[in-house]
Amino acid sequence: MIRRRSTPWIHKWSRPLIGAIAGCGALTTGYLTFEKLTGGSAACVAQAGVKGCNDVLSSPWATVFGQPLALFGFLAYTSMVILALAPLVFNSAEKSPSRKQLENLTWWLLLVGAIAMSIFSGYLMYLLASQIKAVCPYCIGSALFSLSLLILTIVGRDWEDIGQIFFTAVIVGMVTLIGTLGIYSGVNSSGGTAGSAAGKPVPISFTPKVDPNPEFGWEITTNSGEAEIALAQHLVNIGAKEYVAFWCPHCHEQKLIFGKEAYKIINDNEVKVECAPQSPKAKPQLCQAAQIKSYPTWIIKGQTYSGVQNLDELAKVSGYEGARNFKYFK
Repeated sequence: MIRRRSTPWIHKWSRPLIGAIAGCGALTTGYLTFEKLTGGSAACVAQAGVKGCNDVLSSPWATVFGQPLALFGFLAYTSMVILALAPLVFNSAEKSPSRKQLENLTWWLLLVGAIAMSIFSGYLMYLLASQIKAVCPYCIGSALFSLSLLILTIVGRDWEDIGQIFFTAVIVGMVTLIGTLGIYSGVNSSGGTAGSAAGKPVPISFTPKVDPNPEFGWEITTNSGEAEIALAQHLVNIGAKEYVAFWCPHCHEQKLIFGKEAYKIINDNEVKVECAPQSPKAKPQLCQAAQIKSYPTWIIKGQTYSGVQNLDELAKVSGYEGARNFKYFK
């Protein structure tokens, strides 16, 4: 009697595990997509002096083709869930030719998807460490999810040709990397948005070294370009409001992103509302009426946006259609 070899446990449970991990990734990216589209702030424990999740969400790299990057992550993870679980819910007999074909096809698609997601996540980790310089648990978690999917896809079945896996990895990896570099070429080389002509944008950060002046906070040391000035005038025209406190370093970062010429327009036309009672220009009653809980907070067209906003984001939510070759970002 020939004893049939038992199926390794990882082969039995690989698809449910892949589906569960991809589901976690879909929940994470779905949450970030919701916060990005609604202008909310992601729940994230921030450390003093360290950029966090919301800094990543407002960076130029967080938007692709005019949509949140997290949205594409959500679609990718959702696709992996479907590919992993489709054969498990197939109604035909277990050993039918159609089910076997479905299993083979979905395994190859899972492999291609996992390779592409891992390469892309690796590049995002590079950006997180070298360009944005932030700590984002959601981003790190998503990268770990992608890597886990790749490992499970490789070890989760008995592949007949390991060389074909390697060949597929090389081809998919190269296509993914070239595509990724192409997508972000506008950010990496010309900064912020397609069509930017001012060179690479400069990241802004601010650590107070002196006490702020109650009348105006700290001195603005950056200069505005034409795009910043045009956006500031647009915000005046549509009745936007920015609620600040003179002692708030993040509020000063917002000023530095605009530059002194553009922010003078915001200041002189009462877009800025000072909330700190210690300031001679304070209007705390307006801040209370607007239910302001953190600084800076923007209210644009009836929607509230908390935290420092990159000018690309302000342009998008305010309907600004002018030049977007902005010089600075957070």
